[in-house]
Amino acid sequence: MNSPIFRLGLTGGIGCGKSTVAKILQDQGATLIDADEISRALTAPTGLALPMISKVFGKSFLDPSMGLNRVKMRDFVFNDLEAKKKLESIIHPLIANEIAFLTRRAESESKLFIVYDIPLLLESPKWRTMVDFVLVIDCLIETQIARVTTRSLLSRQEVEKIVNAQATHTERREIADAAIYNEGLTLSELFNSVTNLINKFRIS
Repeated sequence: MNSPIFRLGLTGGIGCGKSTVAKILQDQGATLIDADEISRALTAPTGLALPMISKVFGKSFLDPSMGLNRVKMRDFVFNDLEAKKKLESIIHPLIANEIAFLTRRAESESKLFIVYDIPLLLESPKWRTMVDFVLVIDCLIETQIARVTTRSLLSRQEVEKIVNAQATHTERREIADAAIYNEGLTLSELFNSVTNLINKFRIS
């Protein structure tokens, strides 16, 4: 008899270190399903979302490679709630379909541990009922801003706008079964925090 698959929902604000934790969990044997990675594939050249995006928003939102101009679209939807809803109505169902496909594949391969890396887990309440455990990665807002401005070409003002548009730290912690406070931790210390959590709940 196969053991049931343990489903962990991983979330956190931009710059909190969620992707690093996801990689640690993957290295520990988890099957990683990354919503952002799926979104990027859907909006890359020949991506499934592009025909509808082009139809709704126009070809001016495509870059020279005929993929989505993510910077232009991000700036546009941040200032237009209706445009944001239209974009989400195109992309979110496609992401959900791909996540369902990857989950079925993991089940068919008898995987025991799936990590769903979902930045908008809080904003999509259905996810809380679809996972067994929610892990939030958190840090100070100033640390988020410093990390993102260092690794990207975004200005401080642009990063602040992204942070302010996301769920608050308090809101994320309210839905969490556990939180890792990734403030001042070395990579080794973060690794130990993640592996201790896995061992505590015996989810590997």
